[in-house]
Amino acid sequence: MTTAVPAIGVDESGKGDYFGPLVIAGVYAEEGLAEKLKTLNIRDSKLISDNRVLALALEIKKHAKYSVVVVGPKKYNELYSKFKNLNKLLAWGHARVIENLLENTPAKKVISDKFGDDKFIRAALMEKGKKVDLVFETKAERHFCVAAASILARAEFLTQLQVLSVSIGFELPKGASKEAEAGVVRLRDLKGSEIFKEVAKLHFKTTTKFLIQKSLF
Repeated sequence: MTTAVPAIGVDESGKGDYFGPLVIAGVYAEEGLAEKLKTLNIRDSKLISDNRVLALALEIKKHAKYSVVVVGPKKYNELYSKFKNLNKLLAWGHARVIENLLENTPAKKVISDKFGDDKFIRAALMEKGKKVDLVFETKAERHFCVAAASILARAEFLTQLQVLSVSIGFELPKGASKEAEAGVVRLRDLKGSEIFKEVAKLHFKTTTKFLIQKSLF
């Protein structure tokens, strides 16, 4: 894993999950942070169990400067209706995280996993963000700061999905798999289609595939 510092790493979670929020997180990897956390085996959150992700996030927060932006399903659906493009929505969230961290750090470099056209993030950044060196890479989680950000994003996604589940009295499944689709059918039959505006990303094909009252969306 690359531990070059100082830099801000940015990553997201929930992009491919039908239920729950989109979460974007950023971590500022200043000098010495990797050393402080070296025993924790920080790596891409997709390679770590949920329980371990939650534990690692707590440790990262103790030592790192970070920012987490949660776009709940209702807000997500509003923004998607505005942008009409997932990459533009992602860029908006990444830009907010970057700007938040630039308020509190002297970072001159930002590393992000590559998605869509780089110009979307550049266009979404404000004055401070336009002055930093933006690096977009595939598999950017090989950088310590991006891997740490991926863990924070996933931990917050898991936490918020559980909060949503408790609030509606139904265990919302992760992902967009057959298991998630089965959850869609169960929730629809239990509570109707209106509830999906509050808990799901409505532009997914899952909406038109399984929800009866399609005119609602």
